Amino acid sequence: MDWITDPQIWISLFTLTALEIVLGIDNIIFISILAGKLPAHQQDKARKLGLSLALITRILLLLSLTWLMTLTKPLFIVPVLGHGLSGRDLILFLGGLFLIGKSVMEVHEKMEGDEHASIGKAAVSFAGTIVQILLLDIVFSLDSVITAVGMAQHVGVMIAAVIIALGVMLLFAKAISDFVNRHPTLKMLALSFLILIGMALVGEALGQHIPKGYIYFSMAFAFAVEMLNLRIRAKGKTATH
Repeated sequence: MDWITDPQIWISLFTLTALEIVLGIDNIIFISILAGKLPAHQQDKARKLGLSLALITRILLLLSLTWLMTLTKPLFIVPVLGHGLSGRDLILFLGGLFLIGKSVMEVHEKMEGDEHASIGKAAVSFAGTIVQILLLDIVFSLDSVITAVGMAQHVGVMIAAVIIALGVMLLFAKAISDFVNRHPTLKMLALSFLILIGMALVGEALGQHIPKGYIYFSMAFAFAVEMLNLRIRAKGKTATH
């Protein structure tokens, strides 16, 4: 029980929890957009199940740290890139491509209009949505867990941080999802954010590290501007009535 009085443990827990919440924003957005295509009575269930799968995936990865670290060892050298590609790189590369492709398809669907969107929505199944969420959960979890391993020495601290962070995300997932779905311009902004994250994952896999802080800051700035636009439009509607 010495850990209770160890300030380093508590600092690590707080830092990792905050990091997991920040890194989980893209996961929440992706889950919210996919769940939003389901019938209304299935959306909340899909969000909760998606985040629960993310929790299970991250804990399993943390419990298999020895195997996880082997994923960072180069499998083969790519002469054009000048460095070796590891198992982690391949997973991030494929996940990034999947995220970019899915987000671009969603943008295309929105640009096509309501008729195209209704056709796409009818073809969406609950199981298919969960499979897509699970695939991206693995990619997001891999990136998140490897970051956590570099910041803390105790597996228990890492697991506690993941559980707390996912609990916070579960608490706010519905509110975030509803807010994004109510405002089409915010949804487009969220999709643009996911495309940027996908590009960052592909770049990371190819040895081009893009600090996520830049992406999060730029998107936070764009979000703040859009919130001002929404407020101005709301005032305009009030003034006309």
